[in-house]
Amino acid sequence: MIPREILKKVKLIELQTRKLVDDVFSGEYHSVFKGQGMEFSEVREYVVGDDIRNIDWNVTARNNHPYVKVYEEERELTVMLAVDASGSGNFGSNEKFKSEIAAEISALLAFSAIRNNDKVGLLIFTDKIEKYIPPQKGRSHVLRVIREILYFKPKSRQTDINTGLEHLLNGLKRHSIVFLLSDFEDQGYFQALKILNKKHDAIAIHTVDQREKNIPDLGLVTFQDPETGQKITINTSDKQSKQKYIDYIEEKRNKFVEKANRINLDHIEIDVSQSYIKPLVSFFKTRAQRLK
Repeated sequence: MIPREILKKVKLIELQTRKLVDDVFSGEYHSVFKGQGMEFSEVREYVVGDDIRNIDWNVTARNNHPYVKVYEEERELTVMLAVDASGSGNFGSNEKFKSEIAAEISALLAFSAIRNNDKVGLLIFTDKIEKYIPPQKGRSHVLRVIREILYFKPKSRQTDINTGLEHLLNGLKRHSIVFLLSDFEDQGYFQALKILNKKHDAIAIHTVDQREKNIPDLGLVTFQDPETGQKITINTSDKQSKQKYIDYIEEKRNKFVEKANRINLDHIEIDVSQSYIKPLVSFFKTRAQRLK
């Protein structure tokens, strides 16, 4: 039985998200993610100027008059939300955890998809495949996807992004839009991500919290890795020690951006201590301009 507070949260996310889709994302999504090819629609009589390569010779022979095949853009898309549910997502120095922000962004993308009559699927992973929901259409399906992201309790707290990527590579039979939502606290997954991005249209949504670097002077503070349980003690009153930690956080971010650019991976950085609307809108607009 799903707790009442989760159902209320899902309803609130739906109301907020649908307004954003109507007000902000209604045209952006469609312009950024176009159909994946052309599909046959009908035949009609040939008129001067038609491409003779489209002549349907069988119909032409039966009617003793030239007919051509008419094609339409194959508009329907498959959108996969691949959500990292490892322990590091349960961090947030503001009102919401990274995992809650991931749920809201997933809802925004999912409602944008069904607004365009596209299918939406969900993969939740840690260092194993925790949950898979095949792509479907419709509001009730999207609400189920959001409930799962908010309510699902993963069996593991650790991360293996490769596991999620390999599942997508093996499971997605048709070209899909893949949104990978994670803080990317892992290593050794970029080769699989490069292959996924070649076969599909992959977009990394990188959740960060800038306040991780803004540590107040509290003397000796012990930090615990939420995935491995490993502990580290930092003297937050010592400028040199604190700067080393800040440099470490910044270096990880820069390495991710550098590797993502190297494999031509679209990526959006979302600071969970701030609104995610501006970076998402900026991404959609920039990508739409690039595809013109």
